[in-house]
Amino acid sequence: MVQGTLYIVSAPSGAGKSSLIQALLKTQPLYDTQVSVSHTTRPVRPGEKQGEHYYFVSKAEFERMINEDAFLEYANVFGNYYGTSREMIEQVLSTGVDVFLDIDWQGAQQIRNKMPQTRSIFVLPPSKEELDRRLRGRGQDSDEIIAGRMAQAVAEMSHYAEYDYLIVNDEFNTALMDLKTIIRAERLRLNRQKLRHDALITKLLAD
Repeated sequence: MVQGTLYIVSAPSGAGKSSLIQALLKTQPLYDTQVSVSHTTRPVRPGEKQGEHYYFVSKAEFERMINEDAFLEYANVFGNYYGTSREMIEQVLSTGVDVFLDIDWQGAQQIRNKMPQTRSIFVLPPSKEELDRRLRGRGQDSDEIIAGRMAQAVAEMSHYAEYDYLIVNDEFNTALMDLKTIIRAERLRLNRQKLRHDALITKLLAD
């Protein structure tokens, strides 16, 4: 069976990567494309479901998994652990399903070191002014917090050159089409097509 591809998608807050991934998933069947579900030690929030939003585990269980090298990447954010299970990712990929992982550049570096065949995509906003407008449009943060987010965004965007693909999310539908094009191109790579059409190729080359 053709192995699925693991896609890392990173972007500064407000660039629209989560919206792009969710829009993509609505156009792809589950047997084709899935989004990775992370493990975390933070409490369950209202409306969240185990195994759908996160795999909620205790701190002791998470640290046991760290010691067993069970994560492709993990981080401690404000006292709570978040991580990507190697076993779960490999299990889904082995069925031929492509998996999307929404993480930052630090997590992306960890995963690339362990799974070099991973494909990575960075999403940029069309301008700083537009990024600022999107962050303010959420109506959730003070000017001070937004200024901090903008400074953090610049630091994150400086890592764009570490990625395989770059998408500028100016017009959403165009950016979504770009994302779909990347997946399509990856699925047409010779090694994948050779496995998928092995019987056909054998017949075509037979004397």
